[in-house]
Amino acid sequence: METSTVFAVIISFIGFFICLSVHEASHAFVAYKLGDPTSKVLGRMTLNPLAHIDPIGTVLVPIFLILTGLPAFGWAKPVMVDIRNFQKPSVDNFMTALAGPISNLLFAILLAFIIRLFPAVSFLGLLVQINVILAVFNLLPIPPLDGSKVWHLILPDESYIALERMGPFILIAILIFSNSYGGFLFNLIGTISDFILKII
Repeated sequence: METSTVFAVIISFIGFFICLSVHEASHAFVAYKLGDPTSKVLGRMTLNPLAHIDPIGTVLVPIFLILTGLPAFGWAKPVMVDIRNFQKPSVDNFMTALAGPISNLLFAILLAFIIRLFPAVSFLGLLVQINVILAVFNLLPIPPLDGSKVWHLILPDESYIALERMGPFILIAILIFSNSYGGFLFNLIGTISDFILKII
């Protein structure tokens, strides 16, 4: 592997760690504000990437995607939430889930402002793209992604649990379908990233 490729992988990996830490810390922070201290007690309300690493989702999957030329995507250890501590369990659980992708979009917008001041720093553009990737994928209403919590608002518990079991297979099928038909998910990510960079 060429030195430039190794350097690019390392830079992409660092960017992924930064954005994923923002995502997970936001889950923990909102859960804490809504009355559940579980994630805070477990040390997840932090921007330290080491607190969020999952060996497969945070290391192996992103490396594979980066090496194959695809945008970095992966997942961290789940932020543990005890919905019994929420006043409105289903709604507050949904708000906690939504905090992750929203934080990535807000971070991407903030970075776009900074890029205006320091346009030569290409790493910031990479961070924008990674944030949008995390936001778009996690807003998909498919377990175990954050967007799937919307079903908990409208489905009986039994149906939601059944959907959770099928979720990973549905997600894999959608990724394969997207890749087979022009990569529409990744095209959407590129469009949103470009839009954020142009409007600021």
